[in-house]
Amino acid sequence: MLNRLGSYVTRSASGFVGSMRDVLEKIVELPRNIKQACLLCLDMVFVTSAMWLSVAFRYGHLNFHLGLTEYTCAGVTVLVSAVVFLRLGLYRAVIRFMGQQAIWAVITAVSYSALILAATVFFTQAAVPRSMPFIYWGLALLCIGGTRLTVRAYYQAKLRSLSENVIIYGAGESGRQLLTALHHGDQYRAVVFVDDDPYLQYSVINGLQVARPEDMEQLIAQHDITQVLLAIPSASSERRREIINSLVGLPVYVRTVPKINELVAGQADINQIRDIDLDDLLGREPVPPRPELIERCITGKVVMVTGAGGSIGSELCRQILMCGCSELLLLDNSEYSLYSVERELRELMERLNLQAQIVALLGSVRDQRRLESIYRSFDVQTVYHAAAYKHVPIVEYNIAEGVSNNVFGTWYAAEAARRAGVETFVLISTDKAVRPTNIMGASKRFAEMILQGLAQKDTATRFCMVRFGNVLGSSGSVVPLFREQIASGGPVTVTHPEVSRYFMSIPEAAQLVLQAGAMGTGGDVFVLDMGEPVRIVDLARRMIRLSGYEMNHDSHVGEHIDIEFIGLRPGEKLHEELMLGTNVTGTGHPMIMRAEEECLSYNQIHRHLTDLMRYCDALDCAGISAVLSAAVSGFVNHQVRHDHLWNKQGRVLHLDAVATSNVKELFPDKT
Repeated sequence: MLNRLGSYVTRSASGFVGSMRDVLEKIVELPRNIKQACLLCLDMVFVTSAMWLSVAFRYGHLNFHLGLTEYTCAGVTVLVSAVVFLRLGLYRAVIRFMGQQAIWAVITAVSYSALILAATVFFTQAAVPRSMPFIYWGLALLCIGGTRLTVRAYYQAKLRSLSENVIIYGAGESGRQLLTALHHGDQYRAVVFVDDDPYLQYSVINGLQVARPEDMEQLIAQHDITQVLLAIPSASSERRREIINSLVGLPVYVRTVPKINELVAGQADINQIRDIDLDDLLGREPVPPRPELIERCITGKVVMVTGAGGSIGSELCRQILMCGCSELLLLDNSEYSLYSVERELRELMERLNLQAQIVALLGSVRDQRRLESIYRSFDVQTVYHAAAYKHVPIVEYNIAEGVSNNVFGTWYAAEAARRAGVETFVLISTDKAVRPTNIMGASKRFAEMILQGLAQKDTATRFCMVRFGNVLGSSGSVVPLFREQIASGGPVTVTHPEVSRYFMSIPEAAQLVLQAGAMGTGGDVFVLDMGEPVRIVDLARRMIRLSGYEMNHDSHVGEHIDIEFIGLRPGEKLHEELMLGTNVTGTGHPMIMRAEEECLSYNQIHRHLTDLMRYCDALDCAGISAVLSAAVSGFVNHQVRHDHLWNKQGRVLHLDAVATSNVKELFPDKT
């Protein structure tokens, strides 16, 4: 019997709670002005009830009589309180997201209402206990504030049930700001801080306990954590990497808030949670730039960037603009890329209050007359030549076009600069130019040789080139590809288990390019210190684990993403190099070296250019490959097997020969 009664009471209570939840949901869905009117009426009911109950509490019974004077006091209090509540903005705050300011507004409003009640009682000499206003203040605050806090608590509990549990790594100012931002959203619920500062550990900050990093694995299992948010914007790159490395083996998605320099510059907000920076994965602490080197070719000068819409070109433009150039010319053959980078740079100028002229120019680096006209018309003093086709397999599929753009684009741009009297011309080169196994690398090495040849002539233009490896996050880079594959559930494709590459962040590479360009004396080949090469498969594993996934050989239980080896693509090699030989000298900058490399004379280069032009015009890929093999050291045994047009033309010729043979057999008299 008791069990049945208990079951009945439980069901009744559950039904009542469910009904109240449904009513609350329906009220929330009402228009805002209707909800505000309903809340005002409810508050006045609370005010009236609190006045009556305050008298009852004071007398200790309900058998008391109130006259006209007392009812008049109550009426005046209700009317004036309604006006005060409206004036104090009690109904502007959304109860579900009510903060500390709204709570203080409730306390202030109830206090004013209590003062109004006390004043009316005093002036009308109402027959009520003198302690009534004080009791009224407590009861009204309990009813009016309590209902709001109850509704807020209900919705916060509901949001917590739908949100992801996260750990905030970093209990400093940034961590506290991030926690406040998360409270106003419904996506994440922070359950604990983690900090390596022993003075903060085991303390409670903003309602969350601060734990040790050593307890991370236990906390993840205990609270069903899905993500770790790094709130350490002021930490050094070395420290950030140490923390990220400690999280690699844990089954959580690691994300971060922007770095301190981005926050200070106003480029980001603390609540902008995003994937960890690419240079946090592989980079190192960047060497501070030397301002005198950057200013030498940029400050107060007219600077032009070719390929301005590309990854390297656009970053060069950003840094050149911030270095105080007088005029910045953007050249690109892609209308959309040019439009995008110009708009971004103008927003940057407005945000940082920079003074410079920006000129967006559509055009190809293979149009020498237009280039020379631009140089002369704008009195260009420095050119950074970043326009090139750089994707190795794509160039292998389009040999004539790739060579024409990379080789002749450099020749025409450099020759036009020499004729127009440009002071400095800097070529952005690549590690793939060293003993190349592909057309792209060979074309970039040949472009370097063109500048080395032009430097041998009597010219006022300083020609130099800067050679470096892969840049993190550039278009066509492996890192964005891995992120796309991880987001789609895998597999992550790697060409070969042993393939390795040099990596550097885009901002660091661009900064070093600007400094290296100022060191050139003519024909210099500058090589950037890229650190140690990184195995691509190791990079893939780190990205998979930091995204909260596991691989088949991991011991953790969770969602898995596999790594699939697809083989080297056309023209790729296992390992890249940065220098042809070992003859390297320093430059005074710890990250920039000068490579002493043999080169051909300008007359030899010119003869090869003539042959290349003839073969490119004829779309003769075999001839192009032969010329590059003769000119470029280390480029040997290259076979033209992948060019789409070359292969298609070969099949067409074969079919034509078969067709002609068939015609001769069928109609011997007409041949």
